[in-house]
Amino acid sequence: MIQFLLLYWRPTFTLGVVLVMLYCLIRGQWRSELVIVVSLASLVFAGILNPSEAFSGLSNPALLSVAFLFILAEGVQRSGALSQLDRLLFTGNKKTPLMLLRLMFSCVGLSAFLNNTPIVAMLTPRVQKWAERNGIAPSKLLIPLSYATILGGTITLIGTSTNLVVSGWLRASGLPELSFFELTPVALPAALLTIVYFVTVGHRFLPERRAPGSGKDAGLKNCLFEVKISNPSPFVGCTLEQAGLRALGKAYLAHLQRGEHLVPSSPNEILQAGDILTFVGELNLLENLLQRRGLEKVILREKKDDQGFPIFEAVLSKSSRLVGKTLKDARFRDRYQGVVLAIQRQDAQLEGALGQISLEAGDLLLIEAHEDFDSRWNQDRNEFFLVSPRKAGAIEASNFSSFKIIYSALILLVVIVVSALGIIPMVTATFAGALAIILGRVLDPRSAGQALNLPVLLVIAAALGIGKAVENSGLAGILAQMLLPLSEYLGPSLGPIGILAAIYLSTVLLTELVTNNAAALVMLPIAVSTAKAMNYAPHTFAIAVAIAASASFMTPLGYQTNLMVMGPGGYRFSDFLKAGFPVSLIVFTVTMITLSIRGF
Repeated sequence: MIQFLLLYWRPTFTLGVVLVMLYCLIRGQWRSELVIVVSLASLVFAGILNPSEAFSGLSNPALLSVAFLFILAEGVQRSGALSQLDRLLFTGNKKTPLMLLRLMFSCVGLSAFLNNTPIVAMLTPRVQKWAERNGIAPSKLLIPLSYATILGGTITLIGTSTNLVVSGWLRASGLPELSFFELTPVALPAALLTIVYFVTVGHRFLPERRAPGSGKDAGLKNCLFEVKISNPSPFVGCTLEQAGLRALGKAYLAHLQRGEHLVPSSPNEILQAGDILTFVGELNLLENLLQRRGLEKVILREKKDDQGFPIFEAVLSKSSRLVGKTLKDARFRDRYQGVVLAIQRQDAQLEGALGQISLEAGDLLLIEAHEDFDSRWNQDRNEFFLVSPRKAGAIEASNFSSFKIIYSALILLVVIVVSALGIIPMVTATFAGALAIILGRVLDPRSAGQALNLPVLLVIAAALGIGKAVENSGLAGILAQMLLPLSEYLGPSLGPIGILAAIYLSTVLLTELVTNNAAALVMLPIAVSTAKAMNYAPHTFAIAVAIAASASFMTPLGYQTNLMVMGPGGYRFSDFLKAGFPVSLIVFTVTMITLSIRGF
C-alpha cells in the first residue's frame, strides 16, 4: 500500500484535492471562488503544478473573452436594446402555448449571443405583469423562460462562459479550439425540441399557482414580515382582539416580540409601545398595515418624504455569505446598505422573528435600499440575483437613446460576424467590441469595471489550473484506463456511445451540485484522455462535456437562472424535478444522436 502511494502519490493527492473541493462546493458553506483558489494553492504547494501552470488561466484567451463579453453584454442591456422585445413578446395572441412559443424562441435566440442572467432579470417582472393582466399563472411561463436561456447559451461559442472555458482548455492542451458554431448542430435541435415539448404538452405539467392581487405581488405568498407599534399609538393598551390584528384573512399574526422575549398571539394579549408583530401571509397586506395610524416599520426610513427608498426583490445564491446566517448575524443593514422588509421561502413555513431566521439559498428577500442598490450588487451573482426594482414599472423604449440602441446592437453583430468567420481571433473581437462600447459612451469606464463579474472570472482562472493538474498528475489517464473495460464490455457498436453517455451523465450530475464551469473543467481532462486512449475524436467528447455542464434543469440550485425564477414563479423544489427531467432526457438523447452522426 505504501509503495502504491509512493508510486502514485501525484494522482492520488490530486484526486483527494478534487474530491475535497467538490465536497465543499456541494456543501455551499464557503464561496465557490475561495474553495477553488484554496484547492489550486494546495496543488501548487504540493508541487503538482508550478506557478506558471497554476496561473496560466489568467492569460488564457478564453478568460479574457469572457471578461470582455461581460462588458459588451452590459452595454447592450444598458442601451435599452433588449427592451425592444416588449413589442414582440407582449402583443398578439394571449394563449399560453403561443406566448410560450414567442417567449422561448426569443430567449433562445438572445441567449445564444448574450449572457442569460440579464435576460432573465429583465423579462421576469415583465412576464409576471403580462401573465397577471391576462389571467395566466406566471408559474406556467417562468421555468420555460429559464430553460430557454440555458439552452440558447449552448448554441454558440459565446453563448455561455462554459463553452469558452472548454475551448480555452482545449487550446491550452494543444488541441484545436471550438469553432463559433461547432456546438450548434447539437444544441439547436435540442433547444427547438424543448420549445416544441413545452408548447404542445409540457406547459400542462407545470404548476398553476396564481397569486391574487396585482401583478407586483405575484408569487409573494407565505412571506414573513413585521410591523411595530409606534409611540404614541391608538393600539397601546388594546388587546390583540380589540385591535383587529390577530386574523386578517390574507395573513395571520404568528407572534409578537417584546424586548428580547417572544409572546404568543393570544387574543387577550395587551399591546405595548415598541411591540414587534410578526405576520405570515400575502405580502401586499404589509402595505395595508403600514397605512394604519400607530403602525410603522421595524426600522424606520432614513428619508422623511413620503416616497422612501425603492424596493428590490433579491434571490439568495447558494454561494452567498448570507446562507446559514440570520440577518442580525450577517449585519445586513451595515454590509448591504438596505433593510429586509420580508422573506419568502418556498416549501417552508417560516417561524420566529425576521432578524432571527436562518437564511437559505433560494430565499426571496424584499429589500428597501438606496436607488443604486441594484447597480452595486447586480454583478455579484455569488451573493444574490436581483430580479427587479419592485416599484419600478416596465421600462419603455422611449426612455433610451435610439443611437445607443442601434450602436450597441451593431457592435454586437460585428463581433459575432468577425468571430464566426474567423476573420480575427475571438479575444480580439470581444476586446474591440468592449472598447467600442466604452468609447461610444454606452458605458462609462466605472460601469464597465462593475460589469466584470470578478468572482466568476476568478473561478474560471483557478479551475483552468485545476484542470491542468488533473491532466498533468496522470489522474485523467488513470481514470480513462478504468473506462476501457466498459468499452470492451459494451462491444464495438455500443462502446463509443456508452462511454460518451457515461461521461455526459457524470458531468450532468456534477453540474447539478457545483458550478457549471467547475464541473466542465473537472470532467474535461478525463473525457479527452478517455477519447485519446480509445482513439476517439477529442472534440466529440469535449462537446458532450460542454453541453452537459450547462444542462442543469432538475434543481433550482444547479443554474442561476433557475434560482432567479423560483420565488417569482412560486415554485417548489419538486417543480424543477418534474419539469426538468423530460428536458434533460430530450437534451441527452439529441446530444447522443447528433454526436454519433458526427462520428467518433
